Amino acid sequence: MKSPSTLSAFSIPVRIYYEDTDAGGVVYYANYLKFLERCRSEWLRAAGQQQAELLRDPGIAFVVRSVQVDFLKPARLDDELLVSLEVAKISRAQIFFRQSILRADDHVDGGWLELLSATTHIVCVNAARMQPTSIPAFLRSQLEALQ
Repeated sequence: MKSPSTLSAFSIPVRIYYEDTDAGGVVYYANYLKFLERCRSEWLRAAGQQQAELLRDPGIAFVVRSVQVDFLKPARLDDELLVSLEVAKISRAQIFFRQSILRADDHVDGGWLELLSATTHIVCVNAARMQPTSIPAFLRSQLEALQ
């Protein structure tokens, strides 16, 4: 199990609303991917970059190439979660993340229960052609500084 103090780079809080749950009263599995995406988007914002601005100039976007997810425990209505990421590697045109989702839980050591563990591989693409391209040097240096 992880605790917030051992989570590396970045995390955001997420509250579970009724719209996030399925007929069984637990978070619908696809919504976890949305939470992971929000965390990566906010991480980029913390680096001083807006995705809409990067789309306009220099004309790049980050797209998900692959995600491997382990669903460990369910989240439920009104839960407060901590969605986190850690940059595992940045290459010329790719970023590899380790991500997790935790829930505060007074009944476990450390006070946090890991609900989900994921590895996410994203690729920088030329937005007009949707082909891989190098992460611009100015952006890469900003992102590497956050590691």
